Amino acid sequence: MDVIDQANERAENMIQAALAQRTNTRLAPSALWCEDCGEQIPEARRQAAPGCECCISCQELREHPARR
Repeated sequence: MDVIDQANERAENMIQAALAQRTNTRLAPSALWCEDCGEQIPEARRQAAPGCECCISCQELREHPARR
C-alpha cells in the first residue's frame, strides 16, 4: 500500500466517522410557531428542516439581512 492509498483510506475513514456522528446527533424538535413572527411553521418545513426555529420567510431574513 503506497502513500496515496493510505491517504485515501484515511480520508474515507474520516468521512465515515463524520457521517456516523451526524446520524447520532439528535436535533431539538422543530418549533410549532416561528420565533420571529409568531406564525405557525408548516409541517412540511418542520419535516424538511428538523430543529427549525422559524418559518422560511424569517429564516431567509436571518440569512440575508440586507433584504429587509
